[in-house]
Amino acid sequence: MELLSPGGSIEKIETAFTYGADSVYFGLKDFSLRTNAKNVEYGTADKLREIKKRFGGKMYCTVNIYFHEDDISKLEEKLDSITDYPFDAFILSDIGILDVLRSRFPSAEYSLSTQASCINARSARMYHQMGFNKVILGRETPLRDIRKIKDANPDLLIETFVHGAMCMAYSGRCFLSSHLAGRSGNYGDCAHTCRWNYRLALEEESRPGRYYPILEENDWTTIMSSKDLCMIDHLADLRDAGVDTLKIEGRMKSIYYVASVTRAYRKALDHLYDPSVEYLPYREELFNVSHREFSTGFFFGNGPVDVDEADSLVAVDDINVPTTGGYLRDYMFLGTVLDQVAPGVYSIDIKNQIRNGETIEFIGPDVLFIREDHVSVLDADFKAIDHLDHCRTGYIKTSAPLQRGYIIRKEIKLS
Repeated sequence: MELLSPGGSIEKIETAFTYGADSVYFGLKDFSLRTNAKNVEYGTADKLREIKKRFGGKMYCTVNIYFHEDDISKLEEKLDSITDYPFDAFILSDIGILDVLRSRFPSAEYSLSTQASCINARSARMYHQMGFNKVILGRETPLRDIRKIKDANPDLLIETFVHGAMCMAYSGRCFLSSHLAGRSGNYGDCAHTCRWNYRLALEEESRPGRYYPILEENDWTTIMSSKDLCMIDHLADLRDAGVDTLKIEGRMKSIYYVASVTRAYRKALDHLYDPSVEYLPYREELFNVSHREFSTGFFFGNGPVDVDEADSLVAVDDINVPTTGGYLRDYMFLGTVLDQVAPGVYSIDIKNQIRNGETIEFIGPDVLFIREDHVSVLDADFKAIDHLDHCRTGYIKTSAPLQRGYIIRKEIKLS
């Protein structure tokens, strides 16, 4: 099975490949359902070709907004500027755009976005006949239906999300953000209003205008906030159902998230085909990145299911029960290692403050973590300083054997 990871920026694309992705997906600026991700700027073709040559993986471009008339003309104006980009495939929601792209990219492959809500074999066959070689099924599709879809369409590639955030609406078709925040989720500008804290109240029929509060979780409730999807313990089930591509959600997430989650699924996939590959310690790392409560989504139906896998990381539970809180995380992302500039001295890309003498950790593609109990931080002139802040040029001095792309983090200590 193919492992497809998010690449919301050039840096994330490199990170995803470094940590084990077979392919990456990223948005075309102005036409992607993640407008707040950096997406791919026009004029980056040379850099993308260099990355593709270095790693050898595939690159999928998402053009998955729903197009109004003005949007189509804007897309056509932009296409000439991306004809030399190394895209292997395009991901579309709006089927009317298929011919627009095919006329410019006849050799590319085309994937139907999960936004199109394809959840049955007849729909999958229709999209295949239209020219889509892959269908990204709606997250509502259970394993038993995936098997039926694949059996009925053996030449059609099947992709499904296996990890990350889930929308409370039907495959993301939601107007809540537009209504409450004036930001359209179908244009990639979702305000995540389903994640907000709400206060509920009752109004009795004979007493209009008098509201009786219903209070939960410190006076607020998250009745619409769905749990995160996590299928790392069920890759064999996905394989047996006929899934070809496992997709990780998270173009808006941090580089640390992309690295850690991609690495965990890479190890789990390798273990699936070669049991000698160790993956359990990497699986446990999923708890250390920012996440909500985990769930198996709709893969086993929409109610409680008995599973004979006592050591499963995620209980197969009732997807109808919302998460009771926000993000959970045990570590803070501090930055990434760049180059070794002197023995034991490395330049770094700083994302959060690093203090001299504090305990930090490094993770790598095949290194679970390396602990540094007393890190030394240096300024741009290689002089010892008290701390380094985001956007500052600086270095760290360590005896740890580091490589470019290693992630720097520190444990969050709760008082």
